[in-house]
Amino acid sequence: MVDVIWLGHACFLLRSDTKSLIFDPFKGTGLPEPKLKADIVLCSHSHSDHNNVAAVKHEKSAVLEKFAGTKQIDGVSVKGIATFHDDAEGGKRGRNSVYVVELEGVRFCHLGDLGHELTPSEQNEIGSVDVLFIPIGGIFTIGPQQARNVMKSLKPKITVPMHYNAPGMSITFRVLKKVEDFLSKDDTIKKLDGPSFTIDKTDLPEKETIIVPKLIH
Repeated sequence: MVDVIWLGHACFLLRSDTKSLIFDPFKGTGLPEPKLKADIVLCSHSHSDHNNVAAVKHEKSAVLEKFAGTKQIDGVSVKGIATFHDDAEGGKRGRNSVYVVELEGVRFCHLGDLGHELTPSEQNEIGSVDVLFIPIGGIFTIGPQQARNVMKSLKPKITVPMHYNAPGMSITFRVLKKVEDFLSKDDTIKKLDGPSFTIDKTDLPEKETIIVPKLIH
């Protein structure tokens, strides 16, 4: 079993009985900075709202930023796929790493600040996905419709939207779309009363489901 905790923006903590991992710790978003420590810290790129490593690492933490390739870290399989932060092959905002992590038999994919739809080659590199963390806010990343196209191309069991205009964010991020702009009446949606949920490999939903955690400040 893996606990999934949304810490805000594009930052998620994955926690099993033996390991903890954080994607894209942030600062400067208006939300309280993450304080939980993790054994593995993965940053999709070097912007400050995605690489506040100091807030979440401990003295033995493994840290990867803009990583591309495959790596085993203390028994955890980590794969980084090189993509772009924009639709101009990095000309506007640079590179972005998509991460695929396998923990307790569950395959998680975190798209970071993906700025374009995935090519067939990138889809193949990502492979099968149980849980997808996808940016939906537009402006700095793909927007709601592009995000839906990416979601359909990867066919995850569970999709968790991120990087949108959430309550408490600073004015810089209020230009982003809201989560409702991504959701459709035809979706199977599970809105949570809190920021966390638990995943078990043997109990993944049969029907593709969108889970929307709720931040509690």
